[in-house]
Amino acid sequence: VQLKESGGGSVEPGGALTLSCVHSGPIYSSYCLAWFRQRPGNGRERVSYFSRDGSIWYLDSVRGRFTISKDNSKNIMFLQMNNLKPEDTAMYYCAADPRGWCRAGDFGFWGQGAQVTVSS
Repeated sequence: VQLKESGGGSVEPGGALTLSCVHSGPIYSSYCLAWFRQRPGNGRERVSYFSRDGSIWYLDSVRGRFTISKDNSKNIMFLQMNNLKPEDTAMYYCAADPRGWCRAGDFGFWGQGAQVTVSS
């Protein structure tokens, strides 16, 4: 399984970006597909994910601003980020968990990351 992010960049506060994650290899509908981020000086945190039962979860600080979506026919997942804030500045990663329940330690497949910088 390989994952590759794209769509990062620099925007001003209040701006928007959409990250894409293309995955190749056998990713099944039972997998958890997720977005993580790592802000400067912090550990990696889950931002949003699709679990194996189809439920969607968002980090509290991004709920209402970020939207996760995917197109299984094209092996691609998106993270639409609106009303970006300086504290959203981070390296963003997509990840896959074959067990499907999105527990932090179960993500065995990672992309290389896409940098998002929000500043004026």
